[in-house]
Amino acid sequence: MQRLLLLLAFAWSTQAHALTDAEARGMAIGESDARIAAINQAMPRADARTAAFLQALADDAVKTAGDKVFVVRDDKATDPVTGAGVQLPADAEDVVNNNRMRGEIDGALAALQLFSEDVRQRAAAVRALQQEPDESRLPLIEKALVAEKDAGIKEQLALVRAAALLGSSDTARRLEAARLLASSRTPATQTLLASRVRQESDPAVKAALQASLRQVQASLAWADRLGQVFTGISLGSILLLVSLGLAITYGLMGVINMAHGELMMVGAYATYVVQGLFRHWAPGFFDWYLVAAVPASFLAAALVGAVLERGVIRFLYGRPLETLLATWGISLVLMQLVRTLFGAQNVAVENPSWMSGGIAVMPNLQLPLNRLVIVGFAIAVLLAMGFLVARTRLGLFVRGVTQNRSIASCMGVNTARVDTYAFALGSGIAGLAGCALSQVGNVGPDLGQAYIVDAFMVVVLGGVGQLAGTVYAALGLGILNKFIEGWAGAVLAKIAVLVLIVVFIQKRPQGLFAVRGRSAEA
Repeated sequence: MQRLLLLLAFAWSTQAHALTDAEARGMAIGESDARIAAINQAMPRADARTAAFLQALADDAVKTAGDKVFVVRDDKATDPVTGAGVQLPADAEDVVNNNRMRGEIDGALAALQLFSEDVRQRAAAVRALQQEPDESRLPLIEKALVAEKDAGIKEQLALVRAAALLGSSDTARRLEAARLLASSRTPATQTLLASRVRQESDPAVKAALQASLRQVQASLAWADRLGQVFTGISLGSILLLVSLGLAITYGLMGVINMAHGELMMVGAYATYVVQGLFRHWAPGFFDWYLVAAVPASFLAAALVGAVLERGVIRFLYGRPLETLLATWGISLVLMQLVRTLFGAQNVAVENPSWMSGGIAVMPNLQLPLNRLVIVGFAIAVLLAMGFLVARTRLGLFVRGVTQNRSIASCMGVNTARVDTYAFALGSGIAGLAGCALSQVGNVGPDLGQAYIVDAFMVVVLGGVGQLAGTVYAALGLGILNKFIEGWAGAVLAKIAVLVLIVVFIQKRPQGLFAVRGRSAEA
């Protein structure tokens, strides 16, 4: 109804005239070709009544009885010309619109929205007309082009006009249109130009169409490349979040924690629980549940990690094989526990409204808001972790115990407590990764299994214990994986990346960043 009210409210030019009985009959009765011709004939001089009648046709709210046409809403019939209430005949029949008619009606409504006072409505109308350029709408488009004040919309309207001119019988107008469309950057223009190239018989126009098509394709190709780069950065930021916790537990502490993926799963399910609490107890603040879910996911995973370290890991320091087997068994226990508590099926975690949608950078490139937020979140976590390790007392203790446990103990450092704090910190960061992953994928008992191998590859490639190496490795693997995926597919991309990492580690076992100093010999 909002769309209808907008159409009824717009102020038309002085050339507008009232809808007539003949026009209403022509648009509602007869074969599709005749009805489409009647719509096109009424469009250049359409008024608010015409717009309302077209909207009624789109809403399947029009009935006919003989040569009479009625608009029926809420069981009340009105005359489409006068708007007065009338008696609906018992033999009145619904007007049936096939897909072709619906497309024409929607296009006509979009054309009428070109005169809306709302800039967003006019922009939406231009985008709709770009999908189906029609020469019969040229008078209306040209009238809107003259009246339009917004520079951006006016530019797009000029391209819509050029697309409509491609169907003209005048060679000069087609040539002009072909040259104008070279500046368009939309996939719809590419499809239109490719179609017209096949149909065009005039050599000069065909050459101009081919030149414009090459320019549009080059522009779209750049947008695709930028999209791949962003997708790679997005994947890299997720890998970075997943790997940061492992950089502590494995890189600094030397613990091969095969339950790291399940600690991510704990963070994701903590986010799911917080979402449920907000939905039930504070529905008015649901859009902000993620603000509470971030610390909740960190604390839940950190608590599980602390229990794991105090109960199992502290007895296995210096015994990597036993640690690997023990943490692998714990990962199975955690997965089964989640299946028992939440079920074996995936659970739904919704994006807040402020993380829904995207930012249109180019006509064929839209950056999803949830991915942008996760990239920013990964940067924030990285900075916080870097500050904690390099600038705080806990970070000093962790680095001291990592480099020389016996000397740190002689200096009065409680090494057992530091081990617990460090492992809990790495586990908490894994929980933050799970919170972020809940916004871009499914949350289920097997969530961590998809990322644990990639996380170890990132830490080993970057250099064990090297935070900067983890960052470079995560972003590099993310971008490389997405570029190869676009060329060879997802499976071959995974294989290619794994082979490249194996070859690299063979040549440089210490990774991208080698540990320098006495700790390198430890």
